[in-house]
Amino acid sequence: MSGPERNDNVLAHMIRTRAERSPDLDVLTFEHLSLDGGATPDEIRTYADLEVNANRLARALIERGMGHGDRFALMMRNHPEFVEALIAASITGTVAVPIDPRTKGEKLSFMLADAGCSGVVCGDYSLPAVDVARPAMGPRSWVLALRTGENGSPDLDVFTGVDSLAGALQGPEVSVDVRLRSPGDPLQIIYTSGTTGDPKGVVFPNERFGMFAMLGHLLGYGPTERPYTGLSLTHGNAQATTLAPSLSLGLRAVFSRRFTKSRLWDVCRRHGCTVFSLLGGMATAIYSEPPRPDDSENPVRFVVSAGMPPAIWEAFEERFAVSVFEWYGAVEGGLAFKPIGEGPVGSFGRPAPGLDMRILDENDEECPPGVPGEICSRPAGGGRATVEYHGKPEASEAKTRGGWLRSGDIGHTDAEGWFFFDHRKGGGLRHNGDFVNPGFVEKVIAEHPQVDDVFVYGVPAASGAPGEKDIVAAITAVDPARFDPDSVFETCAAGLEPNFVPTYLQVVDGIPKTASEKPQERFLAEAFGPDADGVFTRP
Repeated sequence: MSGPERNDNVLAHMIRTRAERSPDLDVLTFEHLSLDGGATPDEIRTYADLEVNANRLARALIERGMGHGDRFALMMRNHPEFVEALIAASITGTVAVPIDPRTKGEKLSFMLADAGCSGVVCGDYSLPAVDVARPAMGPRSWVLALRTGENGSPDLDVFTGVDSLAGALQGPEVSVDVRLRSPGDPLQIIYTSGTTGDPKGVVFPNERFGMFAMLGHLLGYGPTERPYTGLSLTHGNAQATTLAPSLSLGLRAVFSRRFTKSRLWDVCRRHGCTVFSLLGGMATAIYSEPPRPDDSENPVRFVVSAGMPPAIWEAFEERFAVSVFEWYGAVEGGLAFKPIGEGPVGSFGRPAPGLDMRILDENDEECPPGVPGEICSRPAGGGRATVEYHGKPEASEAKTRGGWLRSGDIGHTDAEGWFFFDHRKGGGLRHNGDFVNPGFVEKVIAEHPQVDDVFVYGVPAASGAPGEKDIVAAITAVDPARFDPDSVFETCAAGLEPNFVPTYLQVVDGIPKTASEKPQERFLAEAFGPDADGVFTRP
């Protein structure tokens, strides 16, 4: 591999180096227990496998006219081919654009056009949406599709101009020269969730993947750690906490095709996983599973959590015999963490070394302890924070106004300097004068035996009081035909302060979530109505 001097912060170089040193190490396992009960074999990749397949895909990209800086969408669930395509992008100097494979319609068209994608690497289950959105890429676009046959996925031959990804991975081994010009060349454009408007693409340079890898040391991963995740690789969390540290340190990571709350512990037991990552909404979903006698009998030492609800924090640790390592970060940047056993429950910690993090008011003055403000960060020593939104210099500048990275999150500190997350900016939930912590409400409801999953949000109060919200608990029921709303309301009345009891229960088939398992409130709100089917009002 010629090209720029080898730098193991660059993904292409990292894999080449590891393939030379430990070619047969089974560094990635894509398990099938949660997929089909283990009826089909797990998909395993050694460093040598990744090197060979990534070079074949690099050749396929070049054959399709992809040059330095050109962009292609990467739209699939957690398959090994996702990782191989990402490595291929690093080799060729092209830019991968990970997109949640559930994305469709105008949002998909927007993202393909906004990123300037020339083609798509996707799973067959995404082909109907890709086919509709393909005009957004122009008349000379290309599509490489992975044939999975999952969930009635369509046949590739139904679509015009779609090539098989398996075909690109066949044939003799090839070695493609690394075509990067510098480690600062973009590797990915990862889009924000777009829960409040059009998503923005954050440009990630190749060298930042190496920084992700170093996060493993901050998280306390030991040399025999076996990380696990069911979070989508299209999201920064799965890459930062699982993929990058494992590829860099040889930690033999395990991935599920998608998040599974019912088989999570079984997967960890089967593969000896010692740590897994989760986000706040996932913790509630896991906790809402019916208790099992063997809940505490698992090999997991700790969970890497971003948003563990304080209301269930200690109960979660005790029930599953794990510790919680809490951290805070965003796709644009900013990093803080609370090591196990340090600091108060509910805090996400203190800023990482080399970072200055503060709670600022509207005048950029630091808020005193206990007073909420925006969570902002910048390099230690007063340097300016930087972020690049693809094609949006004004948005990039606004995000880093005054040199601070503006998170858009509201938080506070305590007298000892520990940081706490309060709510998303503009997203406070006030009911009858009280600020309601959704986590406490979700804990009580999640423990009800008829509830499978729950997410609490607010709608404008029927009273019309300014700034007030009525509380809605969106619920997926274990058995919708036998769901008893009065029983849930009674449980809430017994376990919560009066102003915390939901005004409405909204029973849905499934709580819509982003690729990072973040509940999408706007879709629930759009479907909500006091008289809508499945909505029950507090007696």
